[in-house]
Parts: sequence; C-alpha cells; structure tokens
Amino acid sequence: MPVISLFYAGLLGVLYLVLAYGVIVVRRRERVGIGHGDSKALAIAVRIHGNFAEYVPFLLLMLLMMELVGANPILLHALGAGLFIGRILHALGLKQSAGTSVPRFVGMLLTFVVLLFSAGYLIGFAVARMWGG
Repeated sequence: MPVISLFYAGLLGVLYLVLAYGVIVVRRRERVGIGHGDSKALAIAVRIHGNFAEYVPFLLLMLLMMELVGANPILLHALGAGLFIGRILHALGLKQSAGTSVPRFVGMLLTFVVLLFSAGYLIGFAVARMWGG
C-alpha cells in the first residue's frame, strides 16, 4: 500500500481546498462570477489556484509511481514535503506580490526540484530495468 504518496495527496488536497476557498472569498468580495473582471486580487487568487492545479496532480502521480517501484521512504518524504512546502510558499509569495518575491521564487524552485528529481529517478529506474535487467 503506497501510504506515503497517499499522505501527501491528502495534505495537498486540503491545501487545494484552502486555495479554492480563497478564490471564492475574493469572488464574493469583488462580485465577479466568471473570470476575474478587473479585479487584480481575483486574478491573483485564480492564478494561485490554477498554478497548483497545473503542477500538483502530475507530481503526485510521479510520487506514487516512485513509491510503487520501491523508492526509499526518506526520499519520498523529502519530495512530498518539498512539494507541499513549495506550494505553500508559492501561494504566499504570489499573494504578497503579483511580481517577484522570495517566497514565490523559492516555492517554484522547490516545485521544479521535486519535478526534476522525480523525473530523473523514474527515467533512471526505467532505463535500468529496460537495459539492465
């Protein structure tokens, strides 16, 4: 049973709900039903939520695949925690400033490190199995 990836899927699912709620709150405050109108705050909330939705499902799938092929639990926790912390930092940084900010930069950097490392691990595992037995 892939309990580590399930744990991070649960944590990230809660974070997704928090971000979705943030969009709803701003929509109600700004009275915008579709799109973001002229509201910069709503545009930011929508992008925070959208960016999460663009990266997290694929990264969770990669984490699950790594766990299913027997990746080290410490590595899986490091990647899962990095993704979770990265997504929080990205959201806080973007909420702080629509431009660049340290939390936003570090959040995306963590997300990209998790993506790159997971991709490398899965490619390496597959190549070793295909050509190494």
